[in-house]
Amino acid sequence: MARIRIIEPAEADNELKQIYDSLISSRGKLAEVHKLQSLNPPTIPAHMDLYTKIMFSRSPLSRAEREMMAVVVSVTNGCEYCRGHHLEALKHFWPEYEAMAIARLDAYAAGLDDRLKALFEYARGLTDDPRKASADDYWVDHLRAVGLDDRGILDATLVISYFNFVNRMVMGLGVELEADPGGYRYESASG
Repeated sequence: MARIRIIEPAEADNELKQIYDSLISSRGKLAEVHKLQSLNPPTIPAHMDLYTKIMFSRSPLSRAEREMMAVVVSVTNGCEYCRGHHLEALKHFWPEYEAMAIARLDAYAAGLDDRLKALFEYARGLTDDPRKASADDYWVDHLRAVGLDDRGILDATLVISYFNFVNRMVMGLGVELEADPGGYRYESASG
């Protein structure tokens, strides 16, 4: 249960009701993270717009790569909510993926190709110690060495930064993972 008051869909009216209805229509259901922002309704569509632009727009990064980084950031931060949601999305893009592998980050990383491993390491490294990332060019040089261009590097950094933001919001305000974190539309450009 969240540490602040939230407005449930049955209580919502006017702008908030429209936002909730739109999210249910476009995504298939309403997530707890959206209800967490219910006291400030304009932040919900702004948040969703940022999320969809980072996770669904055209990019040199695949959806699977972006979902993998979302899970790595969330596991690194200990955010069970985002880990659960984005592990479901990652399974959608990699059906052969073993669900428990991500919980053991080093074991999981060992099986990745060079590009995925570099993205994995960047997600974990920038989350663990952002000061190190600003101290030298190691991460950028490493990502270039595996074939990422500057747009790909920017998009990877946006994914990592976004999930660090959301992990802190969710963990700081006590959002718990729903009983069924799946069932969203994973391929829709509308989020």
